[in-house]
Amino acid sequence: MKKEWKFFVHYLGWNKSWDEWVGADRLMKLTEENVLKQQELDKKQGVDKNVKSGRSAHTRPKSSADVKAEKEDTKTNVVKTKKRKTESVAEKEGASSEKSVKIQIPSTLRKQLVDDWDFVNQQDKLVKLPRSPTVDEILSKYLDYRSKKENTTSDSLAEILKGIRCYFDKALPVMLLYKKERKQFQDVVLDDMSPSNIYGAEHLLRLFVKLPELLAYVSIEEETLTRLQQKLTDFLKFLQKNQSTFFLSTYDSIKGVEGKGKGKDD
Repeated sequence: MKKEWKFFVHYLGWNKSWDEWVGADRLMKLTEENVLKQQELDKKQGVDKNVKSGRSAHTRPKSSADVKAEKEDTKTNVVKTKKRKTESVAEKEGASSEKSVKIQIPSTLRKQLVDDWDFVNQQDKLVKLPRSPTVDEILSKYLDYRSKKENTTSDSLAEILKGIRCYFDKALPVMLLYKKERKQFQDVVLDDMSPSNIYGAEHLLRLFVKLPELLAYVSIEEETLTRLQQKLTDFLKFLQKNQSTFFLSTYDSIKGVEGKGKGKDD
């Protein structure tokens, strides 16, 4: 019996599952005509064989059936890759939207934020400290306001306000101060003083700009999150209603307030 030679073929760039043993009849003979034919096929695919494989044109002869199969496999891989990327992006966007906390700040309070930024950063002015009412006092006033309106004291509301106070005290030195206010903070907030007992509505309002970002990292059920957003929105309406009482209409120059400790600027 005549011995038949078999050749183990691995297609460069393909998955190993495509490796196979083939007979000599599957290989194209090394002729000038076949080399030209393969080069034409490579050009149609837009592939520079010598660059891609690092081998000469006759290293791995291909049949027309092999070329067709390779093109179909490439298309399939491209479709699968795009699908995986699309699903990955959709999952990330879905997770982000589920954790999204939306707090609508009334237009008059948004203008208050703009004026606040302008006073400090453009006019070199600061809020005179300590403020009256303080953040702690404003939160207490709101709790009294809701208790009288509903004729009852809500434990859940008290917890929310306690949380706002805690967030304010922690966030103020980290993300609620402008650069020009930091020295004043160091001079005024001494030892174990709580910022919520020194600062007022101006800095409290800044917290509500940052709250969506902060709450995004907290594990909250959807129903609880909805109630929380309603409470925060109602609190902002309370600030808006008392805007002329809670907020300063003008700030003091930096030279006039900087370096003064608590109680020395009264």
